Amino acid sequence: MQKTFFQPEFETMPVDEIKKLQDEKLVKQVKYVYENVKYYRDLMDKKGVKPEDIKGTEDLHKLPFLKKDDLREAYPYGLLATDVKNCVRIQSTSGTTGKRVVAFYTQNDVDMWEDCCARAVVAAGGSNGDVCQVCYGYGLFTGGAGLHGGSHKVGCLTLPMSSGNTERQIQFMMDLNSTILCCTPSYAAYIGETLKEKGYKPEDNKLKAGIFGAEPWTEEMRQDIQKSLGIKAYDIYGLTEISGPGVAFECEEQAGMHINEDHFLAEIIDPETGESLPIGSKGELVFTSLDKEAFPLIRYRTRDICVLSREKCSCGRTFVKMTKPLGRSDDMMIIRGVNVFPSQIEAVLINCGYAPNYQIIVDRVNNTDTFDINVEMKDTDFSDTPKGITAKEKELQSAMKTMLGINPKIHLVAPKSIARSEGKAVRLIDKRKRLGINV
Repeated sequence: MQKTFFQPEFETMPVDEIKKLQDEKLVKQVKYVYENVKYYRDLMDKKGVKPEDIKGTEDLHKLPFLKKDDLREAYPYGLLATDVKNCVRIQSTSGTTGKRVVAFYTQNDVDMWEDCCARAVVAAGGSNGDVCQVCYGYGLFTGGAGLHGGSHKVGCLTLPMSSGNTERQIQFMMDLNSTILCCTPSYAAYIGETLKEKGYKPEDNKLKAGIFGAEPWTEEMRQDIQKSLGIKAYDIYGLTEISGPGVAFECEEQAGMHINEDHFLAEIIDPETGESLPIGSKGELVFTSLDKEAFPLIRYRTRDICVLSREKCSCGRTFVKMTKPLGRSDDMMIIRGVNVFPSQIEAVLINCGYAPNYQIIVDRVNNTDTFDINVEMKDTDFSDTPKGITAKEKELQSAMKTMLGINPKIHLVAPKSIARSEGKAVRLIDKRKRLGINV
């Protein structure tokens, strides 16, 4: 298979040259941040480290971390490293609790971000002969803006659909022969489901690839989407704090995402101690932006749990790979003392033949955690007898216990009774928070 890259001089750079480039950029960036961001300078001073102490990436561990709480505390301008007149854009997280995280971009920052997204589009087989339908939300959310800019740079005919209005999405997809779909995986699954309801078969559309991110999804869900849409489904990773989607992306191997190491320095730490871990270890992903001008973050804790790998990739890219996030240390639920990730529940459902339409409800009654999962029945099960439905609930409960080590109460509910998502799916309702319980 022919290898194609958007910027081969970087994407296929020898590993020792990547290391040298990162060393040079890190030294320069630490000095820049120290001189221009008082908030981070104070953190460095408190830890007793100066810019001249950083000679290269081997000294990264000397620097203090940044966390989301720091970004909220410094809101809105406390981490801005340049005069606001040099900034051309603001993006913001899609979170709904506390102060929003606001990220600033110079034109160079925007160009770099769009280059990273263009790399992702090309890695998914995109070219100037493709029609790229962007169904991520536009506005403050980074999804739409990032893939839109990346698609433009590749030369695709770009459809800035944004999220929602699925009827119109399908009309444009079919009429304009869209070949690449960009959206959240849960929305891709919904589009596939709606196409089937309308009588379309996977071969009826012209889609060949999908670039999906912004929420956790499992390998099982990937296979389900690929089957329903007749495509190859590629993962993309990013976060507003670092730039947006395009920090890392999957290639044709579909076996981990290449991190754009010429722009982002990745490390894995122990989430409890903060200790740096060797490559191949499972831990929390931490990023340092190497050449951001407006909002350069150093050692930012993502809370995503993953593993990094330097194994040679058949696509020819030399950038380090990260696994799909295996969970988030701050999204992890502790139920009756057991660590539970929503992605584990999703994997069980798909393996048992259920669509990933579910909702987790956790509460505390009489000092004991309750754990309920509402799952939509398959159409073929909806007409089953109450006794038959109960038997299926018990089967699913047993599978959940095997995966989680804890017994949830399963409720099979009618098809279409759980609200569909056109953006990030709301999977968890944790009612313990209303009681002031730290979960």
